[in-house]
Amino acid sequence: MEAIKNTIEEALNKIRPYLEADGGNVKLVGVTDDLEVLLELEGACVSCPMSMMTMKAGIEDTIRKAVPNVKSVRAVNLAEHV
Repeated sequence: MEAIKNTIEEALNKIRPYLEADGGNVKLVGVTDDLEVLLELEGACVSCPMSMMTMKAGIEDTIRKAVPNVKSVRAVNLAEHV
């Protein structure tokens, strides 16, 4: 599981500059046993009206290219998983 998390972080690092350019970011909260990736949107991404499109067309696609067997990718509130 640690190798999968590292691969996901590497994938996120490829798109972070684009998110940061608009004042946002994304943080890997975790990966469930059934390979659901949990992310926290940060900064401008939290209130951006395009955040769902960014999640699906940008972040999820990038993660799935790196780890094809990922079941799903979703944004969560970190407080729900602490």
